Amino acid sequence: MQTTTAPLSSIASRRRFMGQGATLSAVAVALLAGKDALAQGQKADTSKDVGILNVALGLEHEAINAYQLGAASGLLQKPVLDVAVQFQGHHKTHRDALIATIQKLGGTPVAEKKLDDYAKALNAGALKGQADVLDLAARLELGATNAYLSVIPALGDRELAKVAARLAADETMHFTVLNGALGRPLPPGALSFGA
Repeated sequence: MQTTTAPLSSIASRRRFMGQGATLSAVAVALLAGKDALAQGQKADTSKDVGILNVALGLEHEAINAYQLGAASGLLQKPVLDVAVQFQGHHKTHRDALIATIQKLGGTPVAEKKLDDYAKALNAGALKGQADVLDLAARLELGATNAYLSVIPALGDRELAKVAARLAADETMHFTVLNGALGRPLPPGALSFGA
């Protein structure tokens, strides 16, 4: 099986998100959770939040388009194709929540690129079979899991931390299902994610 590697731009974006994630304010997380009233009682520098959330939005755009490339490739068989489309739908929900939060914070959401740009960045031409598509998706999901987990320690409010944890849980579920579809074993040790 041929495997692809995540492009450096994606790896750099995840590292930047994880490195900046600790500064995400309670206001941003409250808005992301749809708890506008809770956000009104908090103080924060929302310009930093907008930047961090735009990095997360960029990762969601990438995931949506990666699943689109996989679905359109003709390489995915049923029921794997159905799962990929379902996961793409989850990422669209994440995207929509991020866009709404960025706008509520007075920011401008980062624009989605053209599908061809994602195809080039993700080296979609190297995808030769279903396993290659699943491997790419699993690596993107693992990166997203770790990125979302990185913001939780900075949140003093349990309700706000729960929102970040729910996003990370979605990504972890995606990674686990994709890893299983590839026939890979479960991680051998405990505390495998977020390290």
